Amino acid sequence: MDEIDLTLDIPSECASKLISNEADLGLVPVAALLKIPDYHIVSDFCIGAVTEVNSVFIFSDKPIDEIKSLRLDTQSRTSNALARILLQHHWKVDPLLVEGEADAFVEIGDRTFGKKNSFKFVYDLAGEWIKFTSLPFAFAVWASNKPIDPHFIAKFNDALAYGLQHRDEVIKQLPPISDFDLEDYLKNRIDYVLSDEKKHALQLFLSLAAKLPMVQLV
Repeated sequence: MDEIDLTLDIPSECASKLISNEADLGLVPVAALLKIPDYHIVSDFCIGAVTEVNSVFIFSDKPIDEIKSLRLDTQSRTSNALARILLQHHWKVDPLLVEGEADAFVEIGDRTFGKKNSFKFVYDLAGEWIKFTSLPFAFAVWASNKPIDPHFIAKFNDALAYGLQHRDEVIKQLPPISDFDLEDYLKNRIDYVLSDEKKHALQLFLSLAAKLPMVQLV
């Protein structure tokens, strides 16, 4: 902690700070890597999934093949891009992207906790990616916009590993959430190791995301 100035932000803000050089290193949604000319992935850890992640969804009261409009989530480039990739290549539908009321919407994070029973159709985007590719997914990685001292990276990875080894202690301190199993989420739903399979999935995702047309919201 005496070697860093730490700030806590939503995913989109982490990405913006790294892109604008307001930060040197950040946990960023992987779609933001397309905006960082000289990015370096600097950690053995990530925010990933090898099964349904239970916090990144498309919610709707219509089946996916009947939706005509989709509202994206302002907090994550990656989840929006993932949703659009799956719509195009997995489900093969092309809904209109809108800012207001829509047939379906992308939503991520703790805003989704306990919400699965509120809609007739709920699509877990990690689970759908796994169906589509037979690969896991990395939602966010620790990346820098410049080379980082290898000695710092080693200590940084040690610190992250220490945190993961003490998840139970952290979970005990968190307030319970009704209709949501926080322990299952933090221990089983999120997978934190940036494996070779996740790296392969990351490159596939970036290649597909780079080909997505510019978003025009109506």
